[in-house]
Amino acid sequence: MFVPSQYREPDVSWMTDLMHENPLALLASNGAPADGPFATHLPVITDPEWRGIPAADLVGLPLLGHMNRANPHWAALTTGSMALLTFTGPHAYVSPTVYGITPAAPTWNFTSVHVHGTMEKFDSVHETLDVVQATVRAFEDRFGDSWDMTESLEYFRRIVPGVGAFRVRVTGAEGMFKLSQEQSTPIREQVARSFAGRACTRHMQTARLMNRLT
Repeated sequence: MFVPSQYREPDVSWMTDLMHENPLALLASNGAPADGPFATHLPVITDPEWRGIPAADLVGLPLLGHMNRANPHWAALTTGSMALLTFTGPHAYVSPTVYGITPAAPTWNFTSVHVHGTMEKFDSVHETLDVVQATVRAFEDRFGDSWDMTESLEYFRRIVPGVGAFRVRVTGAEGMFKLSQEQSTPIREQVARSFAGRACTRHMQTARLMNRLT
């Protein structure tokens, strides 16, 4: 991903926070020449067993995900191959009317993290079930109502043979946080205020990130 210097993340927490808060990633990898590249949207979490501190480029970070084994993408994945995970964060259109100056041009403020890594497919039902349960725990804690999966574990065991789980060991990452940094401070503040005043959650989240820059 091409990231102009003014749009790079101030520190690694910007990337890890975006991935944590926007865990539905796009997994992309190469297939056979006749098939072309594959791309699948799927939930991704950091391996809960990992106790390290993220490096500036996230090298070594272990990420877990899973997909339907009926998806042709699963068969195309191979252990040891390279994969790309794209996480998309808050974004919003910027109208020149917000600037209050002429000439001006519209743009789109957006945030994204691209993660490159080595693929490791899990073969056993036990490992796959562990990934599914870890994902449930992570998302119930962050986005759900702390649902207790205990009474559904037998159901999980019946359906998990149809699930393909994997680990991606990160080899590098880039974060793009395009938040009007090319503008003067007063204009950037005007853009943030215009987003904050919208009823759309996506605009408000973008405004919070813009305010975090100052």
